[in-house]
This record gives sequence, C-alpha cells and structure tokens, in this order.
Amino acid sequence: MKIVCLTVTFFLSGFIAMAQTEGVSSETKTIPNKSFFAEVGGPGVLFSANFDGRFKKSPLGLGGRIGIGFVTADESTYDPNTGYDYRTRSVITVPVQLNYLFGKPNSVNAFEVGIGATYIGKKLDILDYYEDESTQVLGTASFMYRRMPKEGGFSWRIGFTPLFANGLIQPFGAVSVGYNF
Repeated sequence: MKIVCLTVTFFLSGFIAMAQTEGVSSETKTIPNKSFFAEVGGPGVLFSANFDGRFKKSPLGLGGRIGIGFVTADESTYDPNTGYDYRTRSVITVPVQLNYLFGKPNSVNAFEVGIGATYIGKKLDILDYYEDESTQVLGTASFMYRRMPKEGGFSWRIGFTPLFANGLIQPFGAVSVGYNF
C-alpha cells in the first residue's frame, strides 16, 4: 500500500511540475520600454516628474519624454516711485523632449541623446536668462547615461543637460531615479 501511495504521489507531482513549467513558458514576456522618473536639474530646471517611453516595443531607439516640474526664481518689478521690488516665485515647468537610446539589446546600460524644449509658466530670472523680450521657452538637450534593468524595476540616470535661451548656452546637469516597466 505504501508503494502504491508513493507511486501515485510521485506521478501526480510530476504532472503538477510539468503544468507549472508549461504555464510559465506560454506567458508572453513584456519588454520594459517605459519609465517614470523624478529628476533634479535637467530640462525641468529644478525638479520634475517625467514619463519616458520608446515609440517601438524595444527598450532602445527613438522615444520621447514629457514631465511637469517647478522652479523657484526671482521676479523683479520696477516702480518709478519705489524702485525695484524683488520677490521669489515658484512656477511650473513642462519639459518635452525627443530622445534616442543607444546600447546593446541585452545590456542594462544605455546612452541617451535628446533635444527638446521646456515651457516655464512665467517670465522669471532663471540662470540669468531674463530680459524684457525673453521667451518663456528654453531649448534643452540631454547626454545621459542610463542604468535600466532588463526585467524592469529601479533605474537611474545621470548626465549633461545644457539649456539654451537668448542665444546663450548654460551648462547644466541632471540626476534622476525611477522605475522601468
């Protein structure tokens, strides 16, 4: 009787193991090509929360990002009777970029090159770009190293992100942490 019970148990456990193996192999595996990240510096100027995604199902290649952030800067007004009045303001920024990720398909390392623009909610004296005829849009670029896990999860980025306005180039940098999915 013990031999029959052991044989049946062994036989059933073999079927259960095969069923579990078949279930895992038949599932479709998604490739993480989207990410959400928080960034200090960069196109969001001070701080921004961003969504980034590829236009194809690959984690590399052409894609884009859009975010929302804020910046704190001085606002000056001039009154002929009292002179200049300076106030510190925080305004919303909206960075938008097209970017391209270079790297090997099975590697966790990638290099990002991007170009775009950042809308700033109000004309402020940011990085000495303020002029009466100045625009509320800064040109942006990004040259960043990305560490992206192949299966998705925690990721980070660091790099050089110059800003352009009024014919000037302001060297700038960025650090971000996020989640790939």
